[in-house]
Amino acid sequence: MKGKRKSRPAFESEAQERAFWENHDSTGHVDWSKAQRVRLPNLKPSTKPISLRLPVGLLEKIKTEANKRDVPYQSLIKVWLSEKVASK
Repeated sequence: MKGKRKSRPAFESEAQERAFWENHDSTGHVDWSKAQRVRLPNLKPSTKPISLRLPVGLLEKIKTEANKRDVPYQSLIKVWLSEKVASK
């Protein structure tokens, strides 16, 4: 988009800015042709604890596999779930 850009409004809080951008298009405010990729190596994805009931035998097998790989069993479960979802 060529031409004059709209000025971005001043925000009093992050919540106010988030609410604004949820309801407004950024193309008139930002020159995306000058955008650059950014790496955020220390950014960790948000997680949410869940409760999951598993049969005792299944959990024991998972723990055995985790011990063979020398990883926590909960981490192994997350890896397996991620791989399964990605394969769909």
